[in-house]
Amino acid sequence: MELKRKALGRGLGALIPVDNVVSSTDENEVLLSEIRANPLQPREVFSESGICELAESIRRKGVLQPLVVRRVAEGFELIAGERRFRAARQAGLERVPVVIREASDDELLELALIENIQRENLNPLEEARAYRRLMDEFHLTQDQVAEKVAKDRSTVANAIRLLQLPDEVKQQIIDGTLSAGHARTLLNVGSRREQIAIGRHVATARLSVRETEHYVRKHRQPQTTPDHRALEEQLTRTLGTKVKIHLHHSGRGKIEMQFYSVAELNGLADRLSNRLQAATNF
Repeated sequence: MELKRKALGRGLGALIPVDNVVSSTDENEVLLSEIRANPLQPREVFSESGICELAESIRRKGVLQPLVVRRVAEGFELIAGERRFRAARQAGLERVPVVIREASDDELLELALIENIQRENLNPLEEARAYRRLMDEFHLTQDQVAEKVAKDRSTVANAIRLLQLPDEVKQQIIDGTLSAGHARTLLNVGSRREQIAIGRHVATARLSVRETEHYVRKHRQPQTTPDHRALEEQLTRTLGTKVKIHLHHSGRGKIEMQFYSVAELNGLADRLSNRLQAATNF
């Protein structure tokens, strides 16, 4: 295992304290063939065009920021720098600069998650899953996750909420046809079926986030017609209490009946029961 020394690159201090690095003044150069990818890498999608652009930059200027690795029996395992690792391999480099750090499996995952989040290389769903994994696997609160990744708690909370969306909407986020802003607006829609339908419409019509918010507000407003108002009046007269029909364009809805005392509620229940009994006998 052959090592060469170079001066430590800047920019790692925020992620990895210098005291935890094998050398506080130097970085190493190792054979790229001795490094294996991080098996716990949280990033799921890598842009081929982005890797190609980075590879071309590396051919011209070299790897400007070292990869972070840990020693394993058969060489080194990547902790942070997956894009640089892939691009360096594509550029045909034999050696790459690295910072070697001691890390357990838990630290390997935590550092990989934090490095990706801080560099904003993840799509919104990958970021949300990274936050979720930090919470689940390291028993952290949202506040603690926010502190570790240097973001507001609301940013973490809003990201995690995206995991509640249907799979089709999640795929639209991954594909880039819906942004995180669009997706957060869809969370205000009641049913998953409506979320999917509106997501398709937003993507097809290429609505902005503001236009999507307006569309969702309009979509959620009850749809009333003269026939519905006439039915409300008929039910009000029949039941002896104020009745309101809330109907959405999807055909779903609810009937709201008012009462002002327990006695009125009991009377309303008796009238409904008598009506149902009469209908059954008929």
